[in-house]
Amino acid sequence: MKKYSLETIVGIFVVIGLLCIGYMTIKLGKIPIFGGDYYFIYARFSSVSGLRVDSPVEINGIEVGRVEQLNIDQDKQVAMVKLRIEKDIKVYEDAIASIKTSGLIGDKFIKIDPGGGGDILKPGGTITETNSPVDVEDLIGKYVFGDIKKDDKKETK
Repeated sequence: MKKYSLETIVGIFVVIGLLCIGYMTIKLGKIPIFGGDYYFIYARFSSVSGLRVDSPVEINGIEVGRVEQLNIDQDKQVAMVKLRIEKDIKVYEDAIASIKTSGLIGDKFIKIDPGGGGDILKPGGTITETNSPVDVEDLIGKYVFGDIKKDDKKETK
């Protein structure tokens, strides 16, 4: 009987350990359970170069959500980005979304200027005022091959 009670205790500790590992995986991975405290909005961009699913969404430098999905709107020939935003964050209809780079060569993220001059954007709504990312490779290529024009200022003496 003593053998079975020792195995039972070990089994209980193994189950508790697995539950703890599962809980920490969900917490550290920021995986929402049972819906979560967020809502979805969309943004239309002409280009989403470098942006990935799970990239951060920031308002005033504070992370308020993540990129949930990247799609193409075939009718309008634009990229549609599905954004997961925390429920207590208000985004207005006149908001402006921009794709920015973290650092000089860092990862891309979406910066939202939340607006404030209109109605609150409802879940499932779309941000239409957007700025696509600046393509650094194109800028370097234009500079190297002389496509960027310098100001022709003549000095008078």
